Amino acid sequence: MKKVLSLILALTLVLALAACGGKDNTPPADTKEPADTQQPADDTQKPADAQQPAEPSGEKKTYNIGVSIYQFNDNFMTLYRNELEKYFGELNSDTVEYKVNIQDGKNDMAEQTNQIQNFITQGMDLIICNPVQTSSADTLIDLAVDAGIPMVLINREPLGVDADGNTVDESYPGIVDNATVCYVGADARQSGTYQGEIVAALDNKGDMNGDGKVSYVMIIGDPENPDAQYRTEFSIKALTDAGIEVEELTAQIGNWDTNQGQQIAQNALNQFGDQIDVIFCNNDGMALGAAAAIEQAGRKVGEDILLLGVDALEECQQMVQNGTMTGTVLNDHIGQSHKAVDVAVQALNGESIDNYYWVDYVKVDASYFA
Repeated sequence: MKKVLSLILALTLVLALAACGGKDNTPPADTKEPADTQQPADDTQKPADAQQPAEPSGEKKTYNIGVSIYQFNDNFMTLYRNELEKYFGELNSDTVEYKVNIQDGKNDMAEQTNQIQNFITQGMDLIICNPVQTSSADTLIDLAVDAGIPMVLINREPLGVDADGNTVDESYPGIVDNATVCYVGADARQSGTYQGEIVAALDNKGDMNGDGKVSYVMIIGDPENPDAQYRTEFSIKALTDAGIEVEELTAQIGNWDTNQGQQIAQNALNQFGDQIDVIFCNNDGMALGAAAAIEQAGRKVGEDILLLGVDALEECQQMVQNGTMTGTVLNDHIGQSHKAVDVAVQALNGESIDNYYWVDYVKVDASYFA
């Protein structure tokens, strides 16, 4: 019996030792499971890291600028708007782009107001406006200010301020003290003064028929436009300031238009004939029409009549050189348009801007080409 019990005990011990050896050679199930689940977690983490975008080296900033020109059918403003668009294009780079949308106001205030409203709806970053009616510019200013959009007014100065930007009409809000609105242009008083000074500098002081006074015809651009008002006033003031006696034969509205300028000059020449010493025109467009009428009437500029304009269009500069026009005044479309763009960029960059920026006119007569 004892031998049997000893044999059973020995067999049990052998079996127990065999079981322990099996565990040493085979990984337990509870350690293998975590190893299997851990590997997929690592695999999913790596692709996620790879899909992360690299830090941008510098994103391009795009600015949208709405431009409303009082009318495309204007010699000077055609040069101006083309240069404006060109200069904006030259400022484009890898980091910034200026998208310019230029609209024709068609000399219609309602049309231009609608354009400004559309610019606001479209979320333009800045608006440049050449007003149809300077007396109504405050309406356009208010629209832009209420929308929080900076506005740069160009070429046609709003009413209500003097040459230094001081308010002279308290009932007109204008742009004074408005941090997001400014005007870029030339002082029309200067252009009118230069017209008169060109005449006053002549040996005969403009008295072409020798009757002791300067009798003139005035062809006016637009009676509501300060440029027209100041050119009309200050051209004659320059003569009277020089002690020259003057006589107005007629003053007619030509609306800056060549055809109307020609018709007005033709009618005046028919009515007043040799009485006319000088024809003053508020711009070169109307002066071109007047030049055609003078030629048709058999008169000769520089011999028995004088002709003055403003803008110094290339054609008119050539006429001054060859003597078929007495003089004009350079309305610097390059200087003005570039200044307008520079100021616009300042405003877009969040920099402070002044209310007024002035660009000087240049007197263009025979001595200009000497």
